[in-house]
Amino acid sequence: MLDHVSYFNYILGAFIGIGLAAATGFRVFLPMFAVSLASYFNWIPINEQFEWLASLPTLITTGIATVVEILAYYIPYVDHLLDSLSVPLATIAGSVLFASQFADLGTFPQWALALIAGGGTAATISSGFAGLRAASTATTGGLGNPIVGTTETAGAGLMAIMAMVLPVLAAIFAVILIVLVWVYGRKIWRKLKTNKNNK
Repeated sequence: MLDHVSYFNYILGAFIGIGLAAATGFRVFLPMFAVSLASYFNWIPINEQFEWLASLPTLITTGIATVVEILAYYIPYVDHLLDSLSVPLATIAGSVLFASQFADLGTFPQWALALIAGGGTAATISSGFAGLRAASTATTGGLGNPIVGTTETAGAGLMAIMAMVLPVLAAIFAVILIVLVWVYGRKIWRKLKTNKNNK
């Protein structure tokens, strides 16, 4: 049934999808804007099922949302509110961008794989940085949060570009990030929970 499709395309699509999903773990809208911009100017091909990503309204909307999201993370308390929303939003965005690379796979396997691989990657990285921001707030009183925010924005931009230009490298970095979140993220959450219980 899928013999006419090159397995190489699927492997490459997986690398690109993982890289883009990882980028949404840093920032939700910046990677979507990057993909929309690149597809709008035909720098990258886009499947007909996801042509809406290459439309001018999507480009404008994601561009505005990107600027608002980046600036909002520099506002005290607002950044914590966004952290509570970032994981589910990143899961959705990561799933969509991952699915855009597998439009020929079939609806159910396409979205099942997108939710597990794309959404899972985005959610893991997003939750890791939410924990890092919470730790920054607890240890620096919020003074270190702008540094975390700047790191997230830079990470989102670099991962998005890398996913489209150097997808294999982007996927490798994504896996490394997931491992780091699992190893150090749990330690951070446990420490925060312990500190909270001791108060």
